[in-house]
Amino acid sequence: MSPAAPSRRRLLVQALATAGVVSLPPVPATAAMPEVANVTGLYTVTVARIETPPTVEALRNAVRAWPGRIGIGGGRYSMGGQVAIEGGLHLDMRMLDRLVWLRRKDKAVRVQAGMRWRDLQDLLDPLDLAVHTMQSYANFTVGGSVSVNAHGRYVGHGPIANSVRALRLVLADGSVRDVDRERDPELFRAAIGGYGAVGVIVEVELDLADNVRIERVVAQATLAEYPAHFDAAVRGDPDTVLHNADLLPPAFDRAVGVSWRRTDKPLTRTARLVPRDGSYGLEQNVLWAVTELPGGAKVRRDVIHPKLLRPPVVQWLNHEASLDVAELEPRTRVMSTYVLQEYFVPRRHFTAFAAQLGEVLRRHGVEAVNVSVRHSPADTVSLLPWAKEEVFSFVLFHKQRTWASAREAVGVWTRELVDIVIAHEGRWYLPYQLHATRAQFERAYPEVSALRRVKAQVDPAGRFSNALWAKYL
Repeated sequence: MSPAAPSRRRLLVQALATAGVVSLPPVPATAAMPEVANVTGLYTVTVARIETPPTVEALRNAVRAWPGRIGIGGGRYSMGGQVAIEGGLHLDMRMLDRLVWLRRKDKAVRVQAGMRWRDLQDLLDPLDLAVHTMQSYANFTVGGSVSVNAHGRYVGHGPIANSVRALRLVLADGSVRDVDRERDPELFRAAIGGYGAVGVIVEVELDLADNVRIERVVAQATLAEYPAHFDAAVRGDPDTVLHNADLLPPAFDRAVGVSWRRTDKPLTRTARLVPRDGSYGLEQNVLWAVTELPGGAKVRRDVIHPKLLRPPVVQWLNHEASLDVAELEPRTRVMSTYVLQEYFVPRRHFTAFAAQLGEVLRRHGVEAVNVSVRHSPADTVSLLPWAKEEVFSFVLFHKQRTWASAREAVGVWTRELVDIVIAHEGRWYLPYQLHATRAQFERAYPEVSALRRVKAQVDPAGRFSNALWAKYL
């Protein structure tokens, strides 16, 4: 990194010093439980057996041999038991992580589903290629991202479904099925965003993009102004590659937009990828401070956030796309944890929903770190789309206590938000805590009937399951 560009760490130190916050040393993580856990430490699922197949043939044999229900997991970043089923077999996909082929000229790649995005980036970056569409952090597995139909900050790209060319699946009888938009298209659509309901994704074929130099641009707008600002300054700018806007507590009434535009300016960050296994103790302490200390939200809004966004930054797209989710880890999960929720709202309801979202969060005293706003065109690929039409997404990142009464309290205001998003013709994202009722799910996702029909064809005994589908499917 050049001297002209202060590091994120140095800026955080300066911001905390300005605010008078004292950093505390990270607390070691507790020992892992034998059950199938997820990143939050909540909703651990006790299973009968865990298999980590090293080959597709070993996976097929495991599916054939197991007499009961089967759950499928990768990086385990879902938050409500979506990767496992109580008393069943858990298939840990992370050893199926090989490159199948890479075609630079065609900007296409095929990988095994257990490969993490960061491992794929290591292969792409020397060729000046980049992932076409992915979530903001690179720790997830490719198959897991496809299974939840992930999205990121890529302008105009929408969900990952739009960049998936083909899939290879292992079905409930152990057979292998190759699917794409022409070969068995309904099964292809059901597997993307199907959360393991119809089969095990073992290979994924993806579009690729060019790795480009990008510059950060920050702009602010009121909630009422933001959709028009997005049209003019983001969607209307062909050089804008990534974009999101932060709504900060406690008011959530102003959007701080962060765009990354193609540029030929000199790099201020010369590293092509975020270093692996970085130390994020300072970032963990910042999260603790802004959610626990008196006035923490004000410090975040007035001191830390502006200081982080003020310096000019020019870097590679691959660097911004290789962020490590460890920077969001808490110092400890004994008393509290950080979780996500996400709501997808048609453009015409943006302002009204944003105002009601902020009101609910304030009224219930939600320890929100921020709400990140993204945009997506309609999803015309997946069978269970979260974007039935053009939407803005509201990604709520908040802190909650780990005990049962706290989970119940979160469930109360979450169901209130679900009712509000349904009233605004929207939907919510399904990889998170399963607080919504089945009736709410059926109202928001009527396409589930089509998913049930496909599942009845390829998995009539209902062998593939998890906590999500045990509740809703």
